[in-house]
Amino acid sequence: MKNKVLLALGGIVSAVGIAVAQTNATMMKAVVVNEYGGPDVLKYQDAPKPEPKNDEILVRVIAAAVNPVDTYVRQGKLSRGGQTHGPIIIGYDISGVVEKAGLDAKRFKAGDQVYSYLSVPRGGGYAEFAVAKESETALKPKNINFVEAAAVPLAATTAWQALIDTAKIEKGQTVLIHGGSGGVGSFAIQIAKARGAKVIATASTAHQELLKQLGVDQAIDYTTTKFEDMAKDVDVVLNCVRADALGRSYGVVKTGGIIVSITDEPDQNECAKHGIRGTRMGAHPDSKVLEELTKLIEAGKMKPIVSQTFPLAEANKAQEQVETHHTLGKIVLKVTDEKK
Repeated sequence: MKNKVLLALGGIVSAVGIAVAQTNATMMKAVVVNEYGGPDVLKYQDAPKPEPKNDEILVRVIAAAVNPVDTYVRQGKLSRGGQTHGPIIIGYDISGVVEKAGLDAKRFKAGDQVYSYLSVPRGGGYAEFAVAKESETALKPKNINFVEAAAVPLAATTAWQALIDTAKIEKGQTVLIHGGSGGVGSFAIQIAKARGAKVIATASTAHQELLKQLGVDQAIDYTTTKFEDMAKDVDVVLNCVRADALGRSYGVVKTGGIIVSITDEPDQNECAKHGIRGTRMGAHPDSKVLEELTKLIEAGKMKPIVSQTFPLAEANKAQEQVETHHTLGKIVLKVTDEKK
């Protein structure tokens, strides 16, 4: 049964999304969550236009990507009880144009084309305007459009922090990526290839062609082939799925190797048995990572895969697709015309 109110998050996160205050502020269009539940609780309505403070910038949002975490927040899965919090605006990936900057914001000015990975506690991406911290933002890559740029921040940052910061992959190593055709997986393939790694990736029959287009060295159709029969002595496993792939991965990693999972927690007993490391990783916004991703994109070494776009008013349909867990690349909401 749907909760009749939104609960503030306990623990590390105290609130999710941008709260929709009842004020006389200038209004904008946004997709607002008034109660936890299914996609039907997403309402396209008027909401107060936010104002940037301190090191924040106000971005006129042109596009916003849809991620699995968006659906978890909408359902209340990240809520641990607490005080009643009010209606919220979710969304954590945006691209757009800087409208104005806070008093302490020095890196960006009005008119700059940017993209941002908004922190989950604040969110606010499903709207015509969103506030982002400078530490979450970078200039948009010049060689891709705003829709493609919106697909990058959260998923590509996750892939970078998993492979570069956590696994510390090196040239010549072998990386096995479970879920190579998804948002994080498709970026991970390209990041690993750019680092000179050999890449093995799994995907369904329908998504094998994408794996080949991304330059995978060995593409595995998990519906017809067991990856453990094909992959041996890999240096790194990146697990981006919630199926049984993680439990079957311990034996394919060479001694001293590592499993990084962005879904379930690796079994430390199994890791110890096989002489490997295992960790579950949660990503976090980092403008420096976005700048590294921009370099890869502008060098032609990485390109976002956008399989579908929806108008902002149809965010519910976009989330329905994401919840199938079989999305090819990323889904993006087109918020406004970039030439406006």
